[in-house]
Amino acid sequence: MIHIKSPQEIEQMRPAGQFVAQTLADLRSRAAVGVNLMDLEHHARKLIRERGATSCYWDYAPSFGNGPFRHVVCLSVNDAVLHGLPKKYTLRDGDLLSIDFAVSVDGWVGDAAVSLVVGTPADEDLRLIRATEEALEAGIAAARPDNRIGDVSAAVAAVAASYGYPVNNEFGGHGVGRTMHEGPHVSNTGRAGRGYRIRPGLVFSIEPWFARTTDRVVYDPDGWTIRSADGSRTAHSEHTIAITEDGPVVLTRLADDAATPAQAPEAAARG
Repeated sequence: MIHIKSPQEIEQMRPAGQFVAQTLADLRSRAAVGVNLMDLEHHARKLIRERGATSCYWDYAPSFGNGPFRHVVCLSVNDAVLHGLPKKYTLRDGDLLSIDFAVSVDGWVGDAAVSLVVGTPADEDLRLIRATEEALEAGIAAARPDNRIGDVSAAVAAVAASYGYPVNNEFGGHGVGRTMHEGPHVSNTGRAGRGYRIRPGLVFSIEPWFARTTDRVVYDPDGWTIRSADGSRTAHSEHTIAITEDGPVVLTRLADDAATPAQAPEAAARG
């Protein structure tokens, strides 16, 4: 279902968004050559516990997963792009890591994701990350009152096309509120002028994710980790936004970065 929030409820969602942003910034600063993915998982658990937040992933059991998910962060490496199940893997020089994190604070959810390169980045990986970040910003810019969800999807797809990346439409953005997944679904490809009309009070995530050379995915035996079908590298960026009378507000961007675009991939690569 689609739930329209009042201005007061949107304000109540800000703490969750800010905690998600702070946690992602913390995790990306810790992602370095020689760090084990489980170290990042356990640090995220510690931050959640100290904040008094609730993980949206722990015990999550949708129809497509081999649930329940018993971790608090999704960590996807190289050709893995979504729902990466944390495991005992030590990050290596040049690994492309995507971090997806969602929690509830005082009953309201924030959801966001970032991608970065650990150690020495390859130009093609920075380009892939940059494409997802630019697509995210294009989607946010299109998310204005009286536009439609199709305008957001078309804006994301246009950036992918400009970089020459194919787009998978099986997974995308979604409404966010009291639960992690509400309506509407926000595909990463679509037709402008179509779909649900955007209006103040709508809160949803936009999450471009691209694989370099395929739009098909496969699942690991763990039932969760989603990889590009051809083994090509992947990247994923996501923000939760709220629609106001004046346009979109990014709830999962750090407050001191509220007026700036997503971090450049060169900075992301430094972690």
